[in-house]
Amino acid sequence: MSSQVLFADLRARNNESLPAKIGRLLKAAELERAIKKGGLAAVKIHFGERGNTAFVRPVLVRPVVDAVREAGGKPFLTDSGTLYAGSRGNAVDHLATAVLNGFAYPVVGAPLIVADGLDGRDEEAVAVNLKNTREAYVASAVARAASFVSVAHFKLHEVSGFGGAIKNTGMGGASRRGKMAQHSGMAPKVDAGKCVGCGVCRDQCLYGAIRLEERSPEAARPSDDASKIAVVNPELCVGCGGCLHACPQQAMSIVFEKDLRLFMERMVEYAVAALKGKERRCLFVNFLVQISPACDCHPFSDAPIVPDIGVTASTDPVAVDQASVDLLNAQCPLHSSCLENAAEASSDKIKAVYPRIPWEHQLEYAEELGLGSRAYELLQL
Repeated sequence: MSSQVLFADLRARNNESLPAKIGRLLKAAELERAIKKGGLAAVKIHFGERGNTAFVRPVLVRPVVDAVREAGGKPFLTDSGTLYAGSRGNAVDHLATAVLNGFAYPVVGAPLIVADGLDGRDEEAVAVNLKNTREAYVASAVARAASFVSVAHFKLHEVSGFGGAIKNTGMGGASRRGKMAQHSGMAPKVDAGKCVGCGVCRDQCLYGAIRLEERSPEAARPSDDASKIAVVNPELCVGCGGCLHACPQQAMSIVFEKDLRLFMERMVEYAVAALKGKERRCLFVNFLVQISPACDCHPFSDAPIVPDIGVTASTDPVAVDQASVDLLNAQCPLHSSCLENAAEASSDKIKAVYPRIPWEHQLEYAEELGLGSRAYELLQL
């Protein structure tokens, strides 16, 4: 059975502003039915890493907050802390970064709450009894909220292929321990032909999982002065991906064939856990604007790969993500982006950037678990 996905393009017909159009989209998507009157409503957002500029602009989040309040809910903006070293690893740095990126109360009209607390340990254990996850560790502010509204910046992602409603809910709604569980077993490998032994990956690793060793005589080396090489201890690695972000030589990678499907399945299972008890009190909104080729967790944003498209909304996270992928792939690639010379860019933008990532698996598995339907009806606002 297909689900309805509402879509608003970016045309300003009759001089209607985009914030006003977003408000109209939320009404058409029946946000009011998802909000418990008088209940706390988590508006799950990514506040953006410091230096990143691709996250959803706060002025576009305000209509969501206003709509939740008008529906009788008590909205708060929330996200959980990161595993990697950056500007959102604890609540103090996270909130300072959010305000720096424009998410101040006078702008967004709601308080900011770091979902898993001061140091990532405020969590609720949620029993799901699924294939890879028996008990999920969900950030407490997400688990305890009466209603859930996902506001996701739809973009590409170097591990899941793309990030939308499912990733914003499953990964973004997990505590630090929950994130570690999802990434478990994803220790990166080092490309000896690229690693220069600079130590940047070692210095950023919060878990002491990377060290520098003298390079063996037979090991490939990028230059004569590259006498050292990074070595990853898989017993200490939590798979957070921070070293992939940090390496200036792009010498770190993960074992794609082995790890990615399991990672996606765990992420989907965590989305099930985050929504448990409020399956009928949730809405998912994807912003298909400034669609960057990598996650907003980077301290920078690369050029968007396609023109801005619009905003999708649905009570079905699988349908809204599938529709967002289809809208992305229907666009012509921007020649100023990393897709400039990509042969597959006309049909599958995700595979054109990440040819080895089976991105469809997160949607297939989510549908298999009953999280939603890949079949949808797109209704233009």
